[in-house]
Amino acid sequence: MDKKGIWIAFGVGVAAGAAVALLYAPETGADMRNRLRGNIDDGVESLSQTATYLKEQADTLSKQAQAFVERTRGQVQGVIDATTGVVTSATKGVQSLM
Repeated sequence: MDKKGIWIAFGVGVAAGAAVALLYAPETGADMRNRLRGNIDDGVESLSQTATYLKEQADTLSKQAQAFVERTRGQVQGVIDATTGVVTSATKGVQSLM
């Protein structure tokens, strides 16, 4: 099992253990439901914040990748232009010898 799978299994086990512990806790049903509802709301908020953060990171990485591609494109175009100039000069040189 890879590391990601191990962490997922660990997380599922922790969640299941927490759920069982909550079900056996000495609280009334209403108190338990209120606490569970609050925990679920907190979890949803946390997931929402994480999703927003990941979207921002993806946007940043996308912009960095685009900038890298543009720089690379410029460098390649510069090499092509230089090579074209050398080939053109060589061709003219050969033609003048003929």
